[in-house]
Amino acid sequence: MAAAIRNTIGRQCLKNSGSLSWAVSSKRVRSDFSQEPIGPKVVTQVPGPESLQLLTQLDQIQNTDAVAFFADYDKSCGNYIVDADGNVMLDMFTQMASIPIGYNHPKLKEVMSKKENWTTFINRPALGVSPPGDWTELLNGQLLSVAPLGMKQVQTMACGSCTIENGLKAMFIAHERRRRGGAPPTPEEMSSCMCNLPPGSVDITILSFTGASHGWTLGAQAASHASWQQKLDFRSMKWPVVDFPCLKYPLEEHERENRLEEGRSLSEVADKIEQYKKDGRPVAGCCVEPVQSAGGDNHASPWFFQQLQQICKENGVALLMDEIQTGCGSTGKFWAHEYFHFPEPPDIVAFGKKMLTGGFYYREEMRPQEPFRIFNTWVGDPSKIVLLRAVLSAIRDEHLLDLVSDTGGHLLKGLRELELKYPFYASNARGLGTLCSLDFPNTSERDQMIIGLRNRGVNTGPGGERSLRLRPSLTFTKGHADIFLEILESTIQNNCNL
Repeated sequence: MAAAIRNTIGRQCLKNSGSLSWAVSSKRVRSDFSQEPIGPKVVTQVPGPESLQLLTQLDQIQNTDAVAFFADYDKSCGNYIVDADGNVMLDMFTQMASIPIGYNHPKLKEVMSKKENWTTFINRPALGVSPPGDWTELLNGQLLSVAPLGMKQVQTMACGSCTIENGLKAMFIAHERRRRGGAPPTPEEMSSCMCNLPPGSVDITILSFTGASHGWTLGAQAASHASWQQKLDFRSMKWPVVDFPCLKYPLEEHERENRLEEGRSLSEVADKIEQYKKDGRPVAGCCVEPVQSAGGDNHASPWFFQQLQQICKENGVALLMDEIQTGCGSTGKFWAHEYFHFPEPPDIVAFGKKMLTGGFYYREEMRPQEPFRIFNTWVGDPSKIVLLRAVLSAIRDEHLLDLVSDTGGHLLKGLRELELKYPFYASNARGLGTLCSLDFPNTSERDQMIIGLRNRGVNTGPGGERSLRLRPSLTFTKGHADIFLEILESTIQNNCNL
């Protein structure tokens, strides 16, 4: 079957051959990193013998099935990751979208060299009970300096999964406080919850969407529907799930049919909320990504999200925007939901990955009224905020949001040219900023693209069933994009047997 697909693709590709606007010569463009490689360099197959040896050793003590290769982070620089075998790869996946300004950025190295920062890195405090004296200053100066418009409350966490887990808890707490009319919990509620029984343990729910990926802890995975690995064998909650709109691309060429598809999804949202209310299992919150990432880079229009917010508001349902993968500038705006022009802020905005710390912003009504409600030992890490300060400085000083917008337009244009040239192999080029994706005929062909790209010096990642997920750092330039596009086309040609 795969061979038949490739033969058909090959014939179509030949018909569409021609020069592309982004095609480059052997010239390689350097970024602002003085030591950044001038381009990829592949000296072994990836993974190579050193990675395979290390993999054998690690496999003795844990499952290694997800490991692609071992990295040499001392030698990695800028937009290039170097593996244990010395292969230099343009990194378009950046540790699952979590490297904000490239490897070993000078501003981050400077943070580590300053003696005044050492105690912050050495002594990790239990922030909920003994925060350092400069903690409020750090939160105000860094996290709240980039808070979504209208949001003045913030809670730090260690990672994305615990961010979502505690964001769900915040929505549950606020829902039940409203139900009580602001009164404190009753003695019966406090005692019954200790045995997981009502009225203290309540049967309230979270609405989520097909294709969503919100994390790997029990509450987060219950709202996730992107991969079976995230859910199989785990006790899960019977919460409402709505079909996320399945849009046609380019979006601007299919506005009418996409609006109908989004309307269908919104009707299902309203119906599910009403149904669960009648069943005595009210929806306390709705969890949604601005762009579904692990689920396949699925987009929806600003109109869809505006209407979703309105439906939630009318039904007393809190809206959590999961910006863990889309936040911190990768779409060309600091927060992807800025594109939606909400009339008021979401109730919660979750962040992580490129922000270097987990956490969430929230509206005043989401704030718990009792201690130890949103809590764990560390609830974050001040050293990550110190590093974030350097990241935000780089974003401002190097005008990285402008760079992302400019580079993203160039990258998306190149992807669209490739799908026109190879229409039966590449399709659905889409993106905001450099948060871009391209589809291939099936999972097998997509996975072969990832392997082929890696062995030509480009590291990418999967999304959904057949999408190639691109997540470069904020310092990714047009020069880097041209290198990627050139290698992408050569890999397509190889897979098309051209």
